[in-house]
Amino acid sequence: MLNFFRQQSGSFKNDILSGITVALALVPEAIAFAFVAGVSPLIGLYSAFFIGLITAVFGGRPGMISGATGAMAVVIVALVAIHGIEYLFPTVMLCGLLQIAVGIGRLGKLIRMVPHSVMLGFVNGLAIVIGLAQLGSFKTLSEAGELVFLKGTPLFLMLLLVGLTMAIIWLLPKFTRAVPASLVAILLVTFISIGVNRSTANSEQGNMLATVGDMLQTNAQANALGHGNHHASPDEAGAEHVNDKLNDKLNDKAVATAPSAATAATAGISGGLPMPYFLKYDMVPFNWETLRIILPFAVVLCGVGLIESLMTLTLIDEITETRGQGNRECIGQGVANLVCGLFGGMGGCAMIGQSLINVNSGGRGRLSGITAAVCLLAFVLFLSPVITQIPMAALVGVMFMVVIGTFEWASLKMFQRMPRSDTFVMILVAAYTVLRHDLATAVILGVVVSALVFAWQHATHLGADVKHNEFGSKIYQMHGPLFFASVSSFKEMFEPAGDPDDVVLDFYYSRVYDQSGLEAINTLADKYESIGKRLHLTHLSPECKTLLDRAGDLVEVNVSEDPQYHVATDRLA
Repeated sequence: MLNFFRQQSGSFKNDILSGITVALALVPEAIAFAFVAGVSPLIGLYSAFFIGLITAVFGGRPGMISGATGAMAVVIVALVAIHGIEYLFPTVMLCGLLQIAVGIGRLGKLIRMVPHSVMLGFVNGLAIVIGLAQLGSFKTLSEAGELVFLKGTPLFLMLLLVGLTMAIIWLLPKFTRAVPASLVAILLVTFISIGVNRSTANSEQGNMLATVGDMLQTNAQANALGHGNHHASPDEAGAEHVNDKLNDKLNDKAVATAPSAATAATAGISGGLPMPYFLKYDMVPFNWETLRIILPFAVVLCGVGLIESLMTLTLIDEITETRGQGNRECIGQGVANLVCGLFGGMGGCAMIGQSLINVNSGGRGRLSGITAAVCLLAFVLFLSPVITQIPMAALVGVMFMVVIGTFEWASLKMFQRMPRSDTFVMILVAAYTVLRHDLATAVILGVVVSALVFAWQHATHLGADVKHNEFGSKIYQMHGPLFFASVSSFKEMFEPAGDPDDVVLDFYYSRVYDQSGLEAINTLADKYESIGKRLHLTHLSPECKTLLDRAGDLVEVNVSEDPQYHVATDRLA
């Protein structure tokens, strides 16, 4: 299904128009994630601007969109609630420095260790999360202050415009690709929504179709009433999930961090140019106590941000059939977070949903990300009254098309063809992503489980062919890897009491990979030595010899390359 996005080719026009489309969809996301983090909506918008602009210029993946995300917001909310917003900005700056260090250390290539089964589970789980996140846009606040689903005419109109948006995105490219279908759909549905809302402006219900402005006020009122952020944003990161262990501490400071009901009605996205945070907030002391507070949060933000960014990079690589630069992306994300924190932002990382919108709309170059960031700032400075009139139905329709294009439908037919272990990993990653809304942890879990499955399977591949040469020596010709998982099988192969005085371990077809393997050899050698017999090792790989040299006195074995132990009949041509 990812072929759905491959039909576009890159051009300056496509990049600019795609950037405008992305900017329109970024507004409600940045606002929603700011409420999740317990900070002002403008902080979320400024963060999306800085992160998006700097990564577009300096990052390693042209066409990828970055901004404020829910994955980082759910980490930030604890810091802000417990220690105050003043500690947020140095934490984001430290996160940026750590990400730069990871890029300079060329650790971005570790993303290559993610198996394809994990990638499939990640993509499918992501698509489901994006789809479920849109359900919040079908909710509104009742007179009793409870979030309830729409009913009657408002629900019918919402579904109608969502369907219209999806139909335009699907059908318009069949006739013309002069402009992004997503942008046309948003503009057309916006005009329809404005007409409908004006026709019902004097009714008791107010706006019949919810807009970005309504979403902003609903978020503020829901937070003030203690409902949290249930008006879901169009992104993937699971903005509703906050660690239950923090609830007691968060509740104590909920009043201080959530917008009040009095300000909910006047909440807006209009603002001036961003300023350095120390001109607006008190500076925290630069001492070891501050470092002790912010370092754990900075490390988590660094890890979450890089995992999501590198996974997004890999996905966009696959879609566009090009290759990004992982280490450069790490540095770009780090510089972006460093500057973002300096100017009072909440940090961020790559946004998978927005990146897919960009790719689907034809954005391929850096200009698309730059355009999205600049337009977003322009919305804040000049066009906030206009942007707040965009209906949520249009944005939901765009995201539903992203869901359709993101889900790897072919994987449903692969269950009978894939190894059971890969199928299990794919389902595990997808399920964890959906249930926990934690993409970074889902990827780590999938990689760990895949590694364990790999180790278990290869542990069963260790064996030995037993031969005797003309000198009476018994030769164990090893096959397969000797490492921590195969040590038990290795030990069970030998009977020191029944072997002759001279025993040879031939590693021509085998490798010793770790200290556990060396220790197993050392233990075996001790057993033979204790009963007056000799154990020789031959045909060790250069890597294994290096391990033995490093082990020093910890491993004492007799390494021999005496040709008398060579058994010609055991060699393959």
